[in-house]
Amino acid sequence: MASPADPRATAAWGRLDDLAARLSPDLRGWFDADPERAARFSRTAAELHVDLSRNLITDDVLAALVQLAEEVGLTERRDAMFAGEAINVTERRSVLHTALRQPADAVVEVDGRNVVPDVHEVLQRVYDFAERVRSGAWRGIDDRPIATVVNIGIGGSDLGPVMAYEALRDIVPDGLECRFVSNIDPTDVAQKLEGLDPGTTLFVVSSKTFGTLETLTNARLARTWLLDGLRAAGSVSDDETARTAVQRHFVAVSTALDKVEDFGIDPANAFGFWDWVGGRYSVDSAIGTSLAVAIGPESFADFLAGVHAIDQHFREAPIEQNVPALLGLLNVWYTNFLGAQTHAVLPYAQSLHRFPAYLQQLTMESNGKSVRWDGTPVTTDTGEVFWGEPGTNGQHAFYQLIHQGTRLIPADFIAFATPAHPLKDGDTDVHELLLANFLAQTKALAFGKTAEEVRAEGTDEDVVPARVFSGNRPTTSIMAPALTPAVLGQLIALYEHITFTQGVVWGIDSFDQWGVELGKQLALQINPAITDDAALAEQDQATRALIHYYREHRSR
Repeated sequence: MASPADPRATAAWGRLDDLAARLSPDLRGWFDADPERAARFSRTAAELHVDLSRNLITDDVLAALVQLAEEVGLTERRDAMFAGEAINVTERRSVLHTALRQPADAVVEVDGRNVVPDVHEVLQRVYDFAERVRSGAWRGIDDRPIATVVNIGIGGSDLGPVMAYEALRDIVPDGLECRFVSNIDPTDVAQKLEGLDPGTTLFVVSSKTFGTLETLTNARLARTWLLDGLRAAGSVSDDETARTAVQRHFVAVSTALDKVEDFGIDPANAFGFWDWVGGRYSVDSAIGTSLAVAIGPESFADFLAGVHAIDQHFREAPIEQNVPALLGLLNVWYTNFLGAQTHAVLPYAQSLHRFPAYLQQLTMESNGKSVRWDGTPVTTDTGEVFWGEPGTNGQHAFYQLIHQGTRLIPADFIAFATPAHPLKDGDTDVHELLLANFLAQTKALAFGKTAEEVRAEGTDEDVVPARVFSGNRPTTSIMAPALTPAVLGQLIALYEHITFTQGVVWGIDSFDQWGVELGKQLALQINPAITDDAALAEQDQATRALIHYYREHRSR
């Protein structure tokens, strides 16, 4: 594959450098001078309404960003991704999470094979399994239906499913619950299993290789918990009933069928996915099995349709109207030209409380790179620190820094017109109160409050400086009619393609994650040193000192 373009060598980069040097942000003045600014800088993608007007951009900046996309070959690399070319160069793989949400009659070829029928074959097996669990046809060892599905995974095998489950739990039927175990800290599995009935609990073990340390450790702990509980209840009495119990209470999302079978899971109850699906892009694959059980096949299909709708928008819309591309380019503008280092995502919807955590993996694992896809050093800063909490919680925590701190923090505000729970406090529509906060925060960040306005309120002069808000703090407002499965899918795909756009500009491979490997390898090397003196002697002095502290203070 050809080397990436150096963005700093493009004409657009020089133009953006010049625009940044001359930029004097004045959102109040810009809106006063341009009654059409909000309309001109708003875009639509599927059901998402996206208002860019409160960003620190002018028509010239936007035009230069579009020019940058053209000069670095964004559309060509986008098309290569959708075509199944091996753009994940360090792993020599195609990048085809987009194939997971293609309609059944689509054609997407990898090495001359149309992979769409394979996708839909697995999807149908997941749907059939989900229906069996939801209908009560799938029974545990004591012939009772499943009440709780426990997903065991980590990284993309956890963050996507748990985020989506929390987002859509209002459509999960009564009597069915999902829990999610990820951390190798034994507290996680202990707390998630607390209060559950082994006879009505089903585990979904999600690991492509069925060798992930954290996942397999937790799966073995869960198996022990299950069998101990069933023995105590009299449902398991010997090795044969123990084997049957594991087969009735465990399924797998994996392609390593031999390891699945060795664990005790029936390979017929293993759902696979492919090397061209990265973990952080996998929630719409079989990794979403627990989600499919929770919300049902019909809603899961709507979820996939939503993701596909943004895929099509990203694939077809011209860059100047292309919402994911524009948002990705805006992030480049803030990161590389205006000095921003972090990016806040602030959903005014409690159901999206895990969405910022999901985006942390998607964005930072993808674009936290210091070499380009040809192995040469990057020529610019890359990546952003993504973070956030739901509104209005964040308002009472960290908004102070966003409003009056010295750091530039671009922020995405997300809200929905229709609430899941339309409650009233007396005559007050509480969702409208939430929405008023959403609107007020973006207005305050954009326009601020001058010293003259503070004085006009009768404020003592010595307090005036502390109550001034500078404004010109950039935000993007994203709204949709309601948080449905389809809209959730649209939000996921939106940020996937934002991340892709930034990676193309920076010339990096957004689809490998070698940075997570070294710590894993060292953990396996260090583990024996915790108890073995010979292994301890091989460690560096800081590690040895910490292990000595552990040995002295461990209470057994």
